[in-house]
Amino acid sequence: METREASPAHFLIKIESFSLLSECGIKKYETREFEAGGYRWRLIIYPDGHVSESEGNHVSVYLAMAGSSSLPVDWEVNAMFSIFLFNKMLDNYLCFRGKVRRFHAMQSEWGFSKMISKKSLTDESNGFLVDDNCVFGAEVFVIKSQQRVVECVSLLKVPSPYKRDWKITEFSKLKVFWTSEEFTAGDHKWKIFLYPDGDTEEMGRSVSIYLECVDSKSFAPNEKVRADYCIHLKKHIQCTDNSAKHSHWFTSSSTDWGWPAFIPIAEMRDPCKGFIVDDCCLLEIEISVRAVVRNPPYPNSN
Repeated sequence: METREASPAHFLIKIESFSLLSECGIKKYETREFEAGGYRWRLIIYPDGHVSESEGNHVSVYLAMAGSSSLPVDWEVNAMFSIFLFNKMLDNYLCFRGKVRRFHAMQSEWGFSKMISKKSLTDESNGFLVDDNCVFGAEVFVIKSQQRVVECVSLLKVPSPYKRDWKITEFSKLKVFWTSEEFTAGDHKWKIFLYPDGDTEEMGRSVSIYLECVDSKSFAPNEKVRADYCIHLKKHIQCTDNSAKHSHWFTSSSTDWGWPAFIPIAEMRDPCKGFIVDDCCLLEIEISVRAVVRNPPYPNSN
């Protein structure tokens, strides 16, 4: 506690006939809202104290965040605040200075459960309650900081991979590439690209196959998703196939990953190998999304 002559910068409330609060059964009075530091606040005054802490022998006063429903789900605000009680006889304020407190959804109010005893307050010689009138006040200073970097990593336990297969018809008529329709695995959309004559440096030598995370095109720079996947190029007449496995972090700058040289073109088109029958080939994927990194919503300043 300390005393000062300057009045509170952000809020003042005068309560006339203070004793009638108790007589009228008003155990808690919430003031109008006021703004400080870009946020809205209110004082909560317990004339008979916050019973669980002050046992009715003290007046309790708390500072509460107001209008929090308009803030992000995970909002939090760090603020240093002071509660004031005017001394009419000395013409100054008794200042109860609080620590820096973190206001958030689970703890939206902080204050003093034993701000002043009812005996001290009601003794007119102390100057706080004169003619049954008293004045409370508040100052709130929000601790501003640079925007912090926030990242949320969700690790997923997948009991079995998602499987999907395609029958690619008229393989010999494919031009630059074949692409699958979009499919959903692990709450993300995917596509497969197959280049029958190869891609980049493998053009004319190998069949190229890639997996694309469609959603990753709209990811923020630090958002990403990790997937384990296996591509199977299946044979029609035997139980064996040509397979390749990989794990990859898909981002906005790395939306796809695969194999430029998945299988030699000569082997793919060799009728004795069984990959192409009646100008059709069989493609299958097994995919498991194992981790997602995203930006959770947080207020711009706290």
